[in-house]
Amino acid sequence: MRTATLGPAQRAESLASMAERELDVLVVGAGVVGAGTALDAVTRGLSTGLVEARDWASGTSSRSSKLIHGGLRYLEMLDFALVREALKERGLLLERLAPHLVKPVPFLYPLQHKGWERLYAGSGVAMYDAMSMARGHGRGLPMHRHLTRSHALRVAPCLKKDALVGALQYYDAQMDDARYVTNLVRTAVAYGAKAANRARVTGFLREGERVVGARVQDVEGGGEYEIRAKQVVNATGVWTDDTQAMVGERGQFHVRASKGIHLVVPRDRIHSTTGLILRTEKSVLFVIPWGRHWIVGTTDTDWDLDKAHPAASSADIDYLLDHVNSVLAVPLTRDDVQGVYAGLRPLLAGESDATSKLSREHTVAHPVPGLVVVAGGKYTTYRVMAKDAVDAAVHGLDMRVADCVTEDVPLLGAEGYRALWNARARIAARTGLHVVRVEHLLNRYGTLTEELLQLIAEDPSLGEPLAAADDYLRAEIVYAASHEGARHLDDVLTRRTRISIETFDRGARSARDAAELMAPVLGWDKGQIEREVEHYQKRVEAERESQRQPDDLTADAARLGAPDIVPL
Repeated sequence: MRTATLGPAQRAESLASMAERELDVLVVGAGVVGAGTALDAVTRGLSTGLVEARDWASGTSSRSSKLIHGGLRYLEMLDFALVREALKERGLLLERLAPHLVKPVPFLYPLQHKGWERLYAGSGVAMYDAMSMARGHGRGLPMHRHLTRSHALRVAPCLKKDALVGALQYYDAQMDDARYVTNLVRTAVAYGAKAANRARVTGFLREGERVVGARVQDVEGGGEYEIRAKQVVNATGVWTDDTQAMVGERGQFHVRASKGIHLVVPRDRIHSTTGLILRTEKSVLFVIPWGRHWIVGTTDTDWDLDKAHPAASSADIDYLLDHVNSVLAVPLTRDDVQGVYAGLRPLLAGESDATSKLSREHTVAHPVPGLVVVAGGKYTTYRVMAKDAVDAAVHGLDMRVADCVTEDVPLLGAEGYRALWNARARIAARTGLHVVRVEHLLNRYGTLTEELLQLIAEDPSLGEPLAAADDYLRAEIVYAASHEGARHLDDVLTRRTRISIETFDRGARSARDAAELMAPVLGWDKGQIEREVEHYQKRVEAERESQRQPDDLTADAARLGAPDIVPL
């Protein structure tokens, strides 16, 4: 089994190696598109580097609705090409590329009008299924079905009886977005890419008008590197315009940030066996099953404040609660909300004043020789965006380069996953872990689960749950630092796990236990442990304070009360 380790030693080696010799391609930004671009480039045989200013997926790619979907509402906009493309990608991810990470999820669409609405919505969902099957990638999901009101209420007893006259049920897919990106980076590294997080681009290297690389600051160690590359790909999402400004050239397009917030509530607060999709006056609202929780989202509003830490205001939270409560028999209250997170969608500006109508298509441009920019798009179609970005970069290389092969490159942990899943009872018996724990590991790590089981075999205490976060084993915290590139407590509690949104204390009671597990791997002394815990506690309080504020301006100011941690 091919594997890769993203520990402290590998990060240092990657930075040094990227600075030693010219790369074919340097990718800036390790969200899902940047990580996918690195995998695409390296699997074509190109020497590839990937740098990220903060943590893998620390921007948009860890704060999405966590759906892999064709975009049912884009059918209503008659954007058939986007839906067809996304449905193909959904099928590839479910069946071939990442079956351990991407899972089917059912949704119920309540009908509120007799006759015409069932015909109208039913035709759309039937077309959705047909388009999926036509591409040969729909076999992994059940077909949609029509439900009477009584049947719908048996499936989703949480709904008010007068909120529907019937319903449609259909399937899409979901994943843990940040975990997916981390796995994508590791897969690229397994094929030979060099990757470093906490490595910020401070400027581009130029020879005449041509971009020939980037100046990169090691945010952790303080050193600076000149990384030369024949082609540089700017995949920085909502930071695209900021990154472009370093070149000193006007961009060919602009990226506008749209804020979407999500609420996380315990599973017992909404009595349903299926997710829900509801219409709002602006867009759609999802209620998405998420382990022992539900995710309720999302909003769609313009955002021009701090991009690193978009803040959810009290008004945002009230908006979601009001809309979801309009159909729930037992309404949700603020006290039911365990977690809140806000993310920014990178939308291509120029087509409409309303962010909900801006394009989810992506664009690739070559603004100056040596620099490719990729922006827009949606999580589900990241692989297509990556392919287009590398295709553009290849045009600037004076060499013959193979075509994209990522359609046939499973992510780490995918190969053999189903066989291990079938053997989960035997694994539980062999390791002494409960079978539910083994299933949890398999659905987060796939066949890489064996690496965690080895950690537990060497130190049985790692097979115990983390303090105040029973869903996660202590081994997962160690593994995040030793294998997945986690550099700080925030990386682990917010992205490698989801403790920050899945517990009412937002991970505050787990912080010290987690920091002490990370310390030996990362070489922290007691002082650094204290700084990490203190910073995390301040971050949690700043987020809580922002969510008590009435609007974006005051919420942003409150959230910025906890600055990013910088090691001494």
